[in-house]
Amino acid sequence: MELVSSVKSFAGWQNQYRHQSQTLNCEMHFSVFLPPQADTQDVPVLYWLSGLTCTDQNFVTKAGAQAEAARLGMAVVCPDTSPRGDGVADDPEGSWDFGLGAGFYLNASEAPYSQHYFMYDYIVKELFELVGGNLSIDNNRAAIAGHSMGGHGALTIALKHPEQYRSVSAFAPISAPMQCPWGEKAFSHYLGADQNAWRQYDASQLVQGATTHLPMLIDQGDADNFLVEQLKPEIFLDAAKRTGYPLEYRLQPGYDHSFFFIATFITEHLRFHHQYLVKTD
Repeated sequence: MELVSSVKSFAGWQNQYRHQSQTLNCEMHFSVFLPPQADTQDVPVLYWLSGLTCTDQNFVTKAGAQAEAARLGMAVVCPDTSPRGDGVADDPEGSWDFGLGAGFYLNASEAPYSQHYFMYDYIVKELFELVGGNLSIDNNRAAIAGHSMGGHGALTIALKHPEQYRSVSAFAPISAPMQCPWGEKAFSHYLGADQNAWRQYDASQLVQGATTHLPMLIDQGDADNFLVEQLKPEIFLDAAKRTGYPLEYRLQPGYDHSFFFIATFITEHLRFHHQYLVKTD
């Protein structure tokens, strides 16, 4: 991995790296905030997954997470949202909700996307091992979070890998992608027509079989213009209730889908994760 840029922030460092991904078969960029504590010790880490159209930079420049992350001594890793490059297949219609910037944190099985779109393995395995092996990051104290498509990714990855993360949170996640236009489009193109293959990437399906319960926090704005058609939190909440999966769900009055919403509550999410990352039992 090669350091592309490094900017001092709240006595820590906001860095961007690039590397040749073996999983995605292309060059990738990712960003990491290293708090000042990382100068002398390995620190706990939050993996942040961003939403549709984002890169590794949107959360870094808009969420305002660095001050609290520095105070808590927590690293924040921000990967890109899809493979990139001239040879990487995009939406043939050029739409923003599929293809580049919209990898949906899954492993594609359908051509031409099966050449590059393995964001699930990239997050869970390659990137996780890369930062843990090269930076002052303690992956034994890891949490995961995300927004919108990234919230979908965080929930599904945490539900499938409770041994790898200590807690999970989401802002306005796509909670039932099998039952919304964004998810139906992505799943049909990446995974094909067999909906049984879709279930492994739908949090509302996965929560029903979860036997290990991670601490979970979800924030959703009630003025979110995607709430009814795309996000459908009620489906996830109903499934979690029926199976007895404990979580904290907060419907925030007046907030929309934007980074203003994330910036308002990101400090609370960082503190939520920190309480579990510092536990020694």
